[in-house]
Amino acid sequence: MDAALTAVAVTAGTTLITLTVTALWQRARTGVAAITERMRREPDGRSIPPDSASAAREGLLPVNPGQHQSPLPAAHPALRDHSHAFGDHNAGPAVGEAGWWQESVRTPRVESPPRIFRGREEQLAELTAAVHLPGPPHVLHGMGGSGKTALAAEVFRAVEAEGLTALWVVAADRTDLRRGMLTAAAELGADEEELRGAQEGRLAAADLVWKYLSRAEGWFLVLDKADNPETLDGWLRPTTTGAILVTTRRARAPQWQQTILHRLDVLPAEDAARIITDFAPGRGTSQDALDLANRLGRLPLALRLAGSYLERQALETWSLNDYRARFEHDGTVLADQGAELPPAEDVGAPIAEGELRQRLSWTWQITLDALSARGLPEATTLMRLLSCWSQAPLPRATLSGDRARGPGAGTGPRAQTATDDEFWRKAEPALRALIDNSLVSTHIDAEPSAGAAPTPCLQVHGLVLESVHTSIEAIERPRYMGAAVHLLDAALPAGFSPADVRRLRLLLPHTAALLRHTDASTVGPAVALGVRAAQLVCEAGDYRAAVELATLAGEKSERLQGPGDPATLAARHHHGDFLRRLGAYPEAEGILRRVHARRSDTLGARHRDTLETAAALSITLYLMGHAEESLDWIRRAIDGQRRTLGNDHVETLRSRAYALELLAHSGRTRTFLRDGPATIADAERSLGTDHVVTAVAYSNYAYGLLRTDASAEAKVAAARRALRARVRLYGEGHPTVHSAQLVLSWAQSLAGEYESALALMRDAVDGRERLLGTSHPLTIKARVLYAERLAEAGRPEEAEQLLRDNLPQAETIYGSHDLDVLRATELQRHL
Repeated sequence: MDAALTAVAVTAGTTLITLTVTALWQRARTGVAAITERMRREPDGRSIPPDSASAAREGLLPVNPGQHQSPLPAAHPALRDHSHAFGDHNAGPAVGEAGWWQESVRTPRVESPPRIFRGREEQLAELTAAVHLPGPPHVLHGMGGSGKTALAAEVFRAVEAEGLTALWVVAADRTDLRRGMLTAAAELGADEEELRGAQEGRLAAADLVWKYLSRAEGWFLVLDKADNPETLDGWLRPTTTGAILVTTRRARAPQWQQTILHRLDVLPAEDAARIITDFAPGRGTSQDALDLANRLGRLPLALRLAGSYLERQALETWSLNDYRARFEHDGTVLADQGAELPPAEDVGAPIAEGELRQRLSWTWQITLDALSARGLPEATTLMRLLSCWSQAPLPRATLSGDRARGPGAGTGPRAQTATDDEFWRKAEPALRALIDNSLVSTHIDAEPSAGAAPTPCLQVHGLVLESVHTSIEAIERPRYMGAAVHLLDAALPAGFSPADVRRLRLLLPHTAALLRHTDASTVGPAVALGVRAAQLVCEAGDYRAAVELATLAGEKSERLQGPGDPATLAARHHHGDFLRRLGAYPEAEGILRRVHARRSDTLGARHRDTLETAAALSITLYLMGHAEESLDWIRRAIDGQRRTLGNDHVETLRSRAYALELLAHSGRTRTFLRDGPATIADAERSLGTDHVVTAVAYSNYAYGLLRTDASAEAKVAAARRALRARVRLYGEGHPTVHSAQLVLSWAQSLAGEYESALALMRDAVDGRERLLGTSHPLTIKARVLYAERLAEAGRPEEAEQLLRDNLPQAETIYGSHDLDVLRATELQRHL
């Protein structure tokens, strides 16, 4: 069997054996560890108290309770021993003297040290300087894997190099803390009788330790892995003779009230990249290292695991890009292979917590399991819900909105832990616990839209989300995904408003994440949500984001529901329409033609969706210079919509409003002058003056009026009305507002108001360049029209330069027969 597997591995040139065998070993050991930790039961089923369980596990309780044990410490070799720090009962000392003591308090215990300590210069300098300023304890807090222990060890070594007494105590639980602190007291001169009295309960252990700490001068004490701050009660005190540094995942705790807090975040990009190349030099460019570091969220643990894996590869030699590509597929399973394997004789034993902390698939689950053990399984439920979304900031109100179909919707083996009422009753303490334990961070969004209040947000590291999401069982996944879709749908604005722009932008990454996570069970509502969000962001003027979201929705729907599914066609329709707004006219035309053909085949030529696509295609063709074909398509759409929906339906009115610009541009002046006022009157009556379709009618009528012999005053008045409507709907900085400015500038020019027209056109050009880009077709045409305003204002040199730079592009895009292009070409001849 082994030979066959080896042959396959060599032939295929992969590391399949390494991944598979190691993953199976890990799964077996973690399974045993989980059972051991979660059950903690005696044969009769009674729970063993955590401290007693820990002590028994480590050989700290006598086999015979009446048998005396010596409290004297054994020698203190400077060894890095995990067994006592993390409760591996298979590697612990025999019951006896050594069992009462931490093997050494004079050396740091770092499970997976970096090859070279990188970054953290500011924090390192700050904490090292604090050693010389006795006072409140310092607390270094951050999420699991952020490098707290590694930084504390670096401070430890710096202090030791200065000649101070440095002490290292593991504070993972009361047993570890008590053992380490009494060992520290022994190091500082406590005699045998005092230590025996503390062990037997005749003396207060914490007071004894502090007696000797207070007598010593110039010492530094690290209390590492104090993730349960309650264990420090009585032990953590301000000092006048030394300094204390606590490392913990707990960002908030009553015990931290009289301390100085230091938050540890991910590494800067350059330092993160160097950690990988320290382990695996020559595997790619500096940019490759940066790309991989960013993909791993610049989290020190993930960076070390990646570097270690690459360094220890036996069958192959991957590049950094190879690892990044494989990580996209294998995720935490691949990352965990960078952890050191246990000694051969230890295979099959439960994995100690110290080893689990060095695995991406488990390091955060330790915290969630601890919260569940404390009566908050809802913390795991909430993390699983959050894992359906993105690592981008999430508006906190998303979790406090419509909960009618929360995580309890549906059924599953764990439904009792996440039923609607039960879950949401405990969601608040669960979220607080996640924040307190550094799994979720909070901040206030610093970029509120004009007139909008700042948005409180939650944020979770991307690797935490990936690890948690992977752990959701397949049978439970639809329940969490369904809840995430529902809550996000409720959080999205019902319609567009300028005040909602920032909130909308914050929700977009989470919509995209839902689409990436969705499967056949939730694809329908997820795609519908994606299309709705894309429509809203398109109305907000971010056409590129709208295209990306519609593309993702269409691809996911086509893969899971088929190319002819109505949801797929809806997403593809909007994809094409948004591409038109982005200026990608040929691509938009191709997509819209295909959607129209398929909708005609599956839904019928007069179905409202088919007619909607016909109207969108007509506008695209118009912008490409195909005026007559464009008119044919818009007429087809209007005729069908009138029969199917009625003359005053919103979709019919939208098509009628579109037709006004096409009629004027193609010289159908009489029809335009007849249909324009009628369309506006019908839109105002049916939809109101502040509806987006009414605004389209105002704008297209004002544009068309410029090509008639109407009075200059009428043209200016119509253009002003159109601009006011756009500003009311969208605010000042929106692409359609700049289009309305362009029309008003032209009207002012015809009225002889050249300076006002020039200033307004300059604003329109600047706005289009900023929002649409300098190469967008509408921006290019705006610069051509700006040349006209410059010539009218007596600035021919500038006008000539603009035409020289932009007219050839405009002619390529719109055609030589476009009215604006013809007029600009004539102007160029006269300059």
